[in-house]
This record gives sequence, C-alpha cells and structure tokens, in this order.
Amino acid sequence: VLIVAAGTGEFEAGISKNGQTREHALLAFTLGVKQLVVGVNKMDSTEPPYSEPRFEEIKKEVSSYIKKIGYNPAAVAFVPISGWHGDNMLEPSSNMGWFKGWAVERKEGKADGKTLIDALDAILPPARPTDKPLRLPLQ
Repeated sequence: VLIVAAGTGEFEAGISKNGQTREHALLAFTLGVKQLVVGVNKMDSTEPPYSEPRFEEIKKEVSSYIKKIGYNPAAVAFVPISGWHGDNMLEPSSNMGWFKGWAVERKEGKADGKTLIDALDAILPPARPTDKPLRLPLQ
C-alpha cells in the first residue's frame, strides 16, 4: 500500500524529484512488490474538502510515475481516503459521493470495490515455488 497525502503542498513535496512518495514506490518495485494499492489520504484536508479534481490530479500524476518505474496503472487501485475520519477505509463514505469505486484489470482477472479494505482483499497471494530448491544466503 502506497499512502499519498492529498493536502496542499504535501503531495507536491512527496512527488517532487527527491520526494518520499517516489522513493517508496521505486523501493517497493525494486524489492519485488508486484501488486500495488494507492491510498490518497487526507482527503478531508483538500481545498475544498473531499475534492474530486484534487483526487483525479493526484491519480494522474502517481499513475504517470508508477508507469515509468514498471507498474501497470490499470492494475493499481486508487482509493481516496481520510484516515482521521475513517472515510472509505472500511465502508464507502457519504463525503465522497462522487467516488464510484475502483477497478483493476490484470491477467488473473478483474477486481473492483469502493474501499481500502476491498482493495486489500483483492490482492492475490503470491505463488510460492515450494517445488523448487531453497536458496538461503549465508554471511
């Protein structure tokens, strides 16, 4: 899960050249994290609160960046949330009536939902090559 702050100035700092949002997304991909969920947090702090244009702007910029590093944006769920108020965490929020839900397309099939917990539940468990030899680094 990549949490992106939607607050004015916070998102811009995170997505800037040396921002932590960029670093964390790149680190996740480099370490082999194949599936990604993006939570756009602090939607209650946008101007105006729960702003759809702000969510769409963040979604567009983050999609562009994660595509550059190797993720397929069509397979990434973007969920606008407010951790402080619990909006779209476990249940759909009436504060974001404009958000109709997220949908992802991947080779294993399609998935959709409205909340962050739905997106987490839609993550497929990685295949474990239990029939192959164990590789164990020693130091």
